[in-house]
Amino acid sequence: MIPLKIMLIAGEPSGDQLAAELVVALRTELERRFPGRSVEFFGAGGPKMAAVGVELAIDLTEHSVIGLIEVLKNYFKFRRFFHQLLDLAETRSPDIVIGVDYGGFNLRFAKALKARASWKPKLVQYVSPQVWASRAGRARTIAETHDLLLSIFPFEKAWYAERHPALKVEFVGHPAADRFTKAEAGRPTVEGNPKKRVLLLPGSRVSELKRHLPVMLPAARCLAGEGFELAMVLPNESLRELAMPMLKASGVHLNLRIGGLAEELRSADLAIASTGTVTMECAFFGVPTVALYKTSWSTYEIGKRIVTVKYLAMPNILADEVVFPEFVQNDATTENIAAAAFELLRDERRRAAVKESLAEIIRSLGEPGAARRAAVAVADLLPG
Repeated sequence: MIPLKIMLIAGEPSGDQLAAELVVALRTELERRFPGRSVEFFGAGGPKMAAVGVELAIDLTEHSVIGLIEVLKNYFKFRRFFHQLLDLAETRSPDIVIGVDYGGFNLRFAKALKARASWKPKLVQYVSPQVWASRAGRARTIAETHDLLLSIFPFEKAWYAERHPALKVEFVGHPAADRFTKAEAGRPTVEGNPKKRVLLLPGSRVSELKRHLPVMLPAARCLAGEGFELAMVLPNESLRELAMPMLKASGVHLNLRIGGLAEELRSADLAIASTGTVTMECAFFGVPTVALYKTSWSTYEIGKRIVTVKYLAMPNILADEVVFPEFVQNDATTENIAAAAFELLRDERRRAAVKESLAEIIRSLGEPGAARRAAVAVADLLPG
């Protein structure tokens, strides 16, 4: 019996985890629908995908970049990856190709593959690019190339239906609901250790670490001087090696951990985080957060001309108000971050209001089961 072939492409640590969860759910769903038929998972991603049996041609998570300058510097490398994956798709002829987040790469890949693939694979994008925030024209590309868009935010389905009604969009819920269902906000009470705990989350890319830590660490030193405990979570060892010289130079003493974000958020009273995916994880744990984002001058100047939303942190976007104080580019200073952190740590009424807002946001994102619902929607694309 001919095996089912599914190709996945994820380019960042968050996408690697999301893809791995989808693969586990897909394997179960496909075994149920096609008993006795083998399934091959292959493509590009990271260690979590490899751990669940995806055959990786490229570990893209090792090369994650953000911002125009970083993209241009690495153009030829990513061009080589792009064509390597196109060749892989032609060689293996997958039944389904799933782009997991990583929209800049995956949308172009899907368009190129659709023009080139004689066997007509089904094309899926899991996690919509933030087309509702900037460059809405990308939605037309998705509508023209893709068979299915899997959305993790509830407002996106209506947004697409209004503009591109022919595109099949399924809201599957937010994957963090599965990861953190049993999480409880706030630090557990530990007798004899009443200190509040602050968690630093500078980002998952080298460029984020280089831009965010220099303003985070002095703010953290101010907090430590007032008796607050400090911790930091990074997703991999290479970022730890990059961070260590900055930590030593700053004189800040903290508990640095590779992975284990859920455990650290469970015991955190406050986070200082980049405005990316991690702000939603902070929201799921009910952790008040100071969000920041710094990028290159050119990327910022371009971005402020095309971004149409008022906020960058997703909890703020979903609430349409400032739940997490956020500081962008020149406003992302040590002084601003420290001041906002002290307010959230000391003002119990403000903390309670933030937690209430976060609980409402999380309720809007649906019940656990995102990966299972996504797997069902993908499997529905296959002939019975």
